[in-house]
Amino acid sequence: MCKRLPDFEPPPISAVIPALNEARALPATLAALDAVPEVEEVIVVDGGSTDGTVALAARSGAHVVVARRGRGTQLREGAERARGGILWFVHADTLVPPDAGERILASLEGDPSAVGGVFAVRFDGPSLSSRWFTRAARILQWTGGLYGDAALFVRRKEYDAAGGFGRMALFEDVDLVRRLRRRGRLLCLSREVVTSSRRFAGEGTVRTLARWAVLHLLFRLGASPAGLSRYYAPVRDGGPGRVLLPERKLQANSRRPG
Repeated sequence: MCKRLPDFEPPPISAVIPALNEARALPATLAALDAVPEVEEVIVVDGGSTDGTVALAARSGAHVVVARRGRGTQLREGAERARGGILWFVHADTLVPPDAGERILASLEGDPSAVGGVFAVRFDGPSLSSRWFTRAARILQWTGGLYGDAALFVRRKEYDAAGGFGRMALFEDVDLVRRLRRRGRLLCLSREVVTSSRRFAGEGTVRTLARWAVLHLLFRLGASPAGLSRYYAPVRDGGPGRVLLPERKLQANSRRPG
């Protein structure tokens, strides 16, 4: 078990959640974060919701920030308001385990050269698509592909030094990870977060993977994130089967701590 850090200000972990019309998915995400004792601040950054997301977040006790729509912009605004020495960026449709805070603190304490890290990702639901995307996410992490749905956490001083999130409509996570890697290691924890499979529930596995691969390639080749975002439509239907799955036996290795 991770040794608890002594109480101090600013709080050790600030969780930042970008949201837009997430009234169906957000309650479970906030409840999961509320069960993590090391999280002493939750910031929901709303991009103009019309479904009651703001009121719901406020009732939960989260600090609500209203920002211009766009995940990169919203994440940046949330980070600027956060007081924590560790910033943890969680999507509105992602469930974190109760011991996630311990894992974050233990991993960073155990590796002072690390600037931050991500969790393993499991997509919810029993479908073949969910299983394929979970497998693909694991392969991408092992080959260095780290994305926002893996609940990125980062030391505040390293986030600031890297320049923070860009005000981008798409691939803001890829852009930040690339800059963070110039400053130090990013850890891949073996503990899972569970994220919604709603992105590919309607379009199908092959088409979703193909679309993502093409957009990612175009971004790497210099295409505008704003232009690419037109081909990556938002999905906010709450998603099926959002159940936090039981913990799997952890495998200890040097590349995937925690």
